[in-house]
Amino acid sequence: QVQLVESGGGLVQAGGSLRLSCAASQGTFGSYGMGWFRQAPGKEREFVAGINWDGGRTNYADAVKGRFAISKDNAKNTVHLQMNSLRPEDTAVYYCAANMQRPTIVPSSNRYYDYWGQGTQVTVSS
Repeated sequence: QVQLVESGGGLVQAGGSLRLSCAASQGTFGSYGMGWFRQAPGKEREFVAGINWDGGRTNYADAVKGRFAISKDNAKNTVHLQMNSLRPEDTAVYYCAANMQRPTIVPSSNRYYDYWGQGTQVTVSS
């Protein structure tokens, strides 16, 4: 069982930045990949960014490429999502998730992610 706790969400103006963090309780954090997803009101949950077990591979949704950066600190059991140049359309609840099924790759499908955090709200005002 893995518990994931997100933090760092909040309200920011368009063009601003936020850094989300996700802390994992399970000690073998270094053996699995991580992903960030988001869900806006009335929309399906969508993939945002992911990273493989050792941080050597990353994957981003087209909508956030060049603006968001994911990083993984295996020593601290933490994954971060640095979000720059935020837009109102980035407003959503952001979730981190653990990929234990295929940790060497970075899948964008949520079916590969076994454990999920409770989410953190990000609101970008225009």
